[in-house]
Amino acid sequence: MKVGCVKEVKKYEFRVGLTPDNVKEYVAHGHVVYLEAGAGVGSGFGDDDYVQAGAVILPDAKSVWDASEMIVKVKEPLEEEYGLMREDQIIYTYLHLAANRPLTEALLTRKTRAVAYETIRGESGDLPLLRPMSEVAGRLSIQEGAKCLENHMGGIGLLLSGVPGVRRANVVILGGGVVGINACKMAVGLGANVFILDTSLNRLAYLDDIFGQQITTLYSSAGEIERAVAMADLVIGAVLIPGAATPKLIKREYLKGMKQGSVIVDVAVDQGGCCETTKATYHDNPTFVVDGVVHYCVANMPGGVSHTSTIALTNATLRYGLLIAEKGIEGASISNPGLMLGVNCYKGQLTCKEVAECFGLDYVDPSSLMQ
Repeated sequence: MKVGCVKEVKKYEFRVGLTPDNVKEYVAHGHVVYLEAGAGVGSGFGDDDYVQAGAVILPDAKSVWDASEMIVKVKEPLEEEYGLMREDQIIYTYLHLAANRPLTEALLTRKTRAVAYETIRGESGDLPLLRPMSEVAGRLSIQEGAKCLENHMGGIGLLLSGVPGVRRANVVILGGGVVGINACKMAVGLGANVFILDTSLNRLAYLDDIFGQQITTLYSSAGEIERAVAMADLVIGAVLIPGAATPKLIKREYLKGMKQGSVIVDVAVDQGGCCETTKATYHDNPTFVVDGVVHYCVANMPGGVSHTSTIALTNATLRYGLLIAEKGIEGASISNPGLMLGVNCYKGQLTCKEVAECFGLDYVDPSSLMQ
């Protein structure tokens, strides 16, 4: 298969879809890899590294899109890339369609075969391609949140860990999944008072077993969330419903009861965010203030630590990418039902149930199209 990788065009996105080691694997399996010149520089990989691995360097993105049967990316195609997509082309990347109707319609109109990293399921029902970026984002959320608590960032001027004689910050984490548990590790490690909320009692019991007296677990209800954010210095939105828009757990009116200079880091912003006041921001201007509460809502948080993120992500995506290149999207999906769940659009048909429900569009079971 002819596999292509282009430079990400999203603002301040430095990750890349393939590393030189990934290229070696594709080439070793008999595939041709095209790479846009300079695509890996932001993650620490030069064109010479890719050439030595066996890639063919092309001068611009259009050349790569035109030459490739499958495009491997990191972030969803932006509007300027819609015209580069073509019928039957495989697009393998994060899509987050439930928060992006224009992209959904573009993929359907162009009759692409779009595979979303975030909805592929592993053998145990987990989300193996979302996990590495959730781990990065979870840990980074505490790092960024701690910074936002500083005065010059609009925060209350509070050190997360406190010092002897001065209280520690209260960190409230909404969601006990991969993002939540990684945020929890960082917050506990820095010595904060940590409260974590989830609707799964089994998950809360698991977290309690791991962290013991270092954290307080709370069942997530509207009332408990309102009380928790009111006493919080830092709130981490770590909620995920695979493939669907994130529920708005933090209501606008809750902000009036929060501390002036407290901080919300909404990691769920890619899926619309879990706070009613969330809007996507970028690394160069990551925060805004509503009712005295600082909001950090960068939609590609792991892009700020691109070297770590690229390697972590491609460690997970390579396996499925090679399977698609070897068997085609149809053969790969039939052999791996979890991969079939990643097929969000197929030749003009919407094949992700959650996205269809979100936008009121017709859904087609992908298995019925891949006979």
